[in-house]
Amino acid sequence: MGVINTTPDSFADGGTLYRSQCLDLDLAMSRARAMAAEGAAILDIGGESTRPGATLVTPAQEMDRVLPLVERIAAEIDVVISVDTSSPALMTEAAALGAGLLNDVRALTREGALEAAAATGLPVCLMHMRGQPDTMQEAPQYDDVVAEVADFLASRVAACESAGIGRERLVLDPGFGFGKTVEHNLQLLGGLSRLAQLGLPLLAGLSRKSMIEKLIGRGVAERLPASLALAVLAAERGAAIIRAHDVAATVDALAMWAALAEVEEV
Repeated sequence: MGVINTTPDSFADGGTLYRSQCLDLDLAMSRARAMAAEGAAILDIGGESTRPGATLVTPAQEMDRVLPLVERIAAEIDVVISVDTSSPALMTEAAALGAGLLNDVRALTREGALEAAAATGLPVCLMHMRGQPDTMQEAPQYDDVVAEVADFLASRVAACESAGIGRERLVLDPGFGFGKTVEHNLQLLGGLSRLAQLGLPLLAGLSRKSMIEKLIGRGVAERLPASLALAVLAAERGAAIIRAHDVAATVDALAMWAALAEVEEV
């Protein structure tokens, strides 16, 4: 899953798709084509920054950022379009324009989101987050982070099923970096196989996360090697989808892991 942020304040790329505070749609399409050519099966389009301390955007702002790109990609690139949103209105409009996956960091807890997602008929990725983006990193605490994340995700799966969203449409994301300390993130990574026992595909988003800086002192531009290591570790522990900013390098790293895994299975 390649990441395309349509926000001017993304932690990972600093709003590189913006020119004079306006999204450059042609530049975004160039990024999308490159990621698809590099091996991204899914492109994740987000119009709301959810970095720690981020402020909310209005639904209208989010749709203005996301929908033109969804429409262009759907018309021009053979790839699954994921829309990274908690907005029921954007879910509905993006589905009509050709989106193939809804990726919600709030796990469809926003008012109207369950109903909107169910009506689209699309697959949904449910993510765990403790608190909200503006507060989530204020001293998060868990007794057993893996168990508590698993319990939350199981409860959201049940809510989805009650709303008419079948299990076959669901993907789970433990939410690395969303209301977790570095230790919590490492415990979650080590415990991914426990989350896999929920019986649904897992998505891991560790690319360029701040835990890398906290562990080894690397700024955003220097986090590729550690991001690749984390991607392979997540795949080894059962992640079915790897969300990444550096698609080509991540595809290569996972190909080497897959080659070894295939030999070991023989």
